[in-house]
Amino acid sequence: MMWTLRSSSSTDSGEPSAELAAAGLPSGSVAEPLLEIGRVGRPHGTRGEVTVTLVSNRLERLNPGSEFQTDEGTLVVSASRPHQQRYLVHFAGVEDRNAAEALRGLVLRAPAIVDPDELWVHELIGARLLEISGADRGLVVAVVANPAGDLLELDDGTLVPLRFMVDAVPGERVEVDAPAGLFAELEDTP
Repeated sequence: MMWTLRSSSSTDSGEPSAELAAAGLPSGSVAEPLLEIGRVGRPHGTRGEVTVTLVSNRLERLNPGSEFQTDEGTLVVSASRPHQQRYLVHFAGVEDRNAAEALRGLVLRAPAIVDPDELWVHELIGARLLEISGADRGLVVAVVANPAGDLLELDDGTLVPLRFMVDAVPGERVEVDAPAGLFAELEDTP
């Protein structure tokens, strides 16, 4: 899985983009970036519950009243509970199995949670990657999920394990303490 930033903005002509208009935002508004939070799975039972697989570790995302944006519109959580490695979620207005089936496969998106003690994936994308020596290694263009640990992908294709990060200023720079040889190929090219 690769994490990327999804955002909406106004067009050069000053007219709102189709996404802004669909979201009901006024002309000139800049929407917050929406992050993928999870995905709706199959219906569960006959009363409108669905399974949801989260990609977020913030369980408050499923609190009653939480809103998600989807390609089909806004969904509001009315109830949720853990179920095996997923969650069973009931969305407002989804009252039967047929309505729940219509949600299958929808990607759930929401704005980032503001937490000064956390660094989020979307805050790494677009930042410069610097070694502690000050050497600039490039721009972070994506964060690639990897079972052994997430990887920062640079604009030249270099992959740097996130575990080497020692400091970061969101959206500006990521500082890494890379082991000798990690950037050896880059140093050997003229």
